Amino acid sequence: MKEKQVKPGEIYIVSTPIGHLDDITLRAREVLCQVDLICAEDTRHSGRLLEALDSKVPMMALHEHNESQKANVIIEKLALGQSLALISDAGTPLISDPGFVLVNAVIAAGYKVVPVPGVSAVVTALSVAGLPTDRWLFEGFLPSKAGARVKRLKALANQPCSVVFYESSHRIEKSLADMSMVFGAYRPIAVARELTKTFETVLRGTVAEVLEQVSSDANQQKGEFVVVVGGKVEHAEQTISDPTILALARELSEALPPKKAAAILAKVFEGHKRDYYNLILSFNSD
Repeated sequence: MKEKQVKPGEIYIVSTPIGHLDDITLRAREVLCQVDLICAEDTRHSGRLLEALDSKVPMMALHEHNESQKANVIIEKLALGQSLALISDAGTPLISDPGFVLVNAVIAAGYKVVPVPGVSAVVTALSVAGLPTDRWLFEGFLPSKAGARVKRLKALANQPCSVVFYESSHRIEKSLADMSMVFGAYRPIAVARELTKTFETVLRGTVAEVLEQVSSDANQQKGEFVVVVGGKVEHAEQTISDPTILALARELSEALPPKKAAAILAKVFEGHKRDYYNLILSFNSD
């Protein structure tokens, strides 16, 4: 007979699929069918998952507005020998989701917290971004207000490692525009949308290129997003003093967008597109 996955007086932090139901692990399935109670961020949303898993376990709503209150209730249930599971709407609990207050309260009360690992949107995006993953920084959601968002991006602009953000459909275009302004139009980026779902897409390129794709396609502004931005790579800035280059750069700046003009200059004269881009921007500030 197979050993039961859960034990009395323990709480299980269970990762659930971010889209594709088949990404549920065998262990997660068993735990969600064996515990005495499941704490869910949204019981209606999670109810569909439990129905698909044929789990009859009752649920309790646990979200950012009631987490402190419910923590005491959960500890009382653990004291009675019940086993519980915590799930979020999708992915791994506590990763830009509720659970921190509860987990710390359970630890302080002396009960065991057991991880049941699985899907996480941030790791899923990193695996397909095509950007360095030896070191990375997870920032979660940026501030919703423009001023605070730009301030936070400026604090991250010189990070040498990849930086990962979550973003929503109604802010993705504005956030990418702010990233272009703060990080520079030529910083490499990957925008992963609707990961593991039917309309999954991953846009890769410079910030300017990806922003243009998102701005010109309404479909690319829908869904849930993970944004991976490459770290700052230092290079010796090119001092452009050649009169021929300066003259052509100024002429191109009057006829073309800065990105296209910089690309032409880099192709003709070699060098970094970013240096030509900055040169053209300097004309606009004359």
